[in-house]
Amino acid sequence: MSRRRLLGTAGAAGATGLALGAAAGAGTYAASRPEPAMALTALGSAAVPFYGAHQPGITTPLHARGHLIAFDLAPGAGRKEAAALLRRWSESARAMMAGEPASSGDTGIALDAGPSSLTVTFGFGRTFFDRTGLTGRRPAALDPLPAFSSDHLDPRRSEGDLWVQIGSDDALVAFHALRTLQKDAGAAARVRWQMNGFNRSPGATPHPMTSRNLMGQVDGTGNPKPSEPDFERRIFVPAAPPSGTPAWMAGGSYAVVRRIRMLLDDWEKLALAKQEQVIGRRKSDGAPLTGGTETTEPDLDRLGADGKPVIPANAHARISTPEANGGAAMLRRPFSFHDGIGADGAPDAGLLFICWQADPLKGFVPVQRKLDRGDALSAFIRHEASGLFAVPGGAGQGEYVGQRLLES
Repeated sequence: MSRRRLLGTAGAAGATGLALGAAAGAGTYAASRPEPAMALTALGSAAVPFYGAHQPGITTPLHARGHLIAFDLAPGAGRKEAAALLRRWSESARAMMAGEPASSGDTGIALDAGPSSLTVTFGFGRTFFDRTGLTGRRPAALDPLPAFSSDHLDPRRSEGDLWVQIGSDDALVAFHALRTLQKDAGAAARVRWQMNGFNRSPGATPHPMTSRNLMGQVDGTGNPKPSEPDFERRIFVPAAPPSGTPAWMAGGSYAVVRRIRMLLDDWEKLALAKQEQVIGRRKSDGAPLTGGTETTEPDLDRLGADGKPVIPANAHARISTPEANGGAAMLRRPFSFHDGIGADGAPDAGLLFICWQADPLKGFVPVQRKLDRGDALSAFIRHEASGLFAVPGGAGQGEYVGQRLLES
């Protein structure tokens, strides 16, 4: 079936999917779909708008497939070349997200596929402002993240001038976007690093549920919910940005990106009960060890028959809860990864951790500092790459992403 015919025959389903994306996309904070499994034609026809107050791919439900890619501007490239590049990228993203061929030299990889909920999100690293002569417009929140004792960071796979996040519910559609944007970079920018990720496919479970990571744990329960009155304030820069935040970041957010290797061989040697003690939640359903369901608030004061806390003092769920971190909150939207088997026979697998917040110094940093001091999970993970990116607000009709920075 051709893409045109697919989109035509699935129009009703696509409209439903689009409405859900607009009305409840942020509400699916736990990376689950709000409706039962869709037919393939409906799945392929679901589209996410490119234009809007915020860029897509932040509150959009988790995708089945994702690519993260960072670029450095080529030697000699500056503000003019960066503006032209963002203009090309934005037009290609707009077309592909609508299920149309890329505007320049489409490769045909995604022929016969619909948009498949494709999103493309663009961000700027700290060094971008040096290379474009825009240091005076660099947000204070882009100051380098502090060092953590659990870091084993590879600088070749960290940071970058420009960052792109691609997500889709179809692997070919996601790769098509990746290949298109790489070609669009031309002589203006070169790839610094690239990572591939995945999640459970929409409709793979009998009802919508929070995703699991490669440790088998339900992951995303504590995410801030759009129904909360302060959700926008915590995740997005307000229309009138605070001191130290330039006006071009209005409606934007900050993404912290971490490649976290999971030491699965060590983890899987633990008995189930010990794994649950490390996390502080039941593995079967994500409920806290103090009882209830996944969404039940953990009773951090409850003691067991032995007089010890039911949720151990160093349990991940206890240490990372906003209540233990002065209300610090971030919207986690990760992908799992598996990059093969190492020479020692251990899987190179884990989490492409991506979190969103209005200010990383109030979101990611205080929580990670607390985890760094005594999280039981730290013995089973290793932070191998890191990046911090300023993600501007969404483009208005006829604009390209970052235009308010590059042309103001």
